[in-house]
Amino acid sequence: MPPFAPFTLQCERLKLRFITESDAEGLLRVFSDPAVMRYGSSAPWTTLEQAQQSIATTLAGYEAGNYLRLGIDIDGVLAGAVTLRAFDMQNRRCEIGYLLRREFWGKGYMHEALPAMISYAFDTLDLNRIEADVDPRNEASARLLERMHFRKEGLMRERWIVNGEVCDSDVFGLLRADWRAAR
Repeated sequence: MPPFAPFTLQCERLKLRFITESDAEGLLRVFSDPAVMRYGSSAPWTTLEQAQQSIATTLAGYEAGNYLRLGIDIDGVLAGAVTLRAFDMQNRRCEIGYLLRREFWGKGYMHEALPAMISYAFDTLDLNRIEADVDPRNEASARLLERMHFRKEGLMRERWIVNGEVCDSDVFGLLRADWRAAR
């Protein structure tokens, strides 16, 4: 894929924007909270260097066109991120991931952020399928995906080992045709 040029997706109460080097402290705040990372695929971050390395990976992904992380900006505060990754352009699919700072939970922000990113993936990137994997214990995330018209397609047993804990993954998929029919 060609490089991702900077853009913003404007929603009613938030915007999705490119991550910059100045976002290190904001990303650390998101990724260092054990409650936010409880069902994630990595342990909570503990250093600013981890945030800086993640930003370097994100910037390289923009340039390579193979990783798209957008920050969730609420009134100038980096409140979380939505990421498209693991692009398979031959089959026109990718994976989606998302995180939100705890103080923004329960306010419907992901109900704005995810549709914007999903629409971008289907309409601009011309993808046909988006996949997500969720720890089966993360019922809130599963409900969110189902509201976004994802379908639970299976269980991958013992897929992750995070902080020594073995975790399963529920696999969800969303087809462009289903997204458009539901919209």
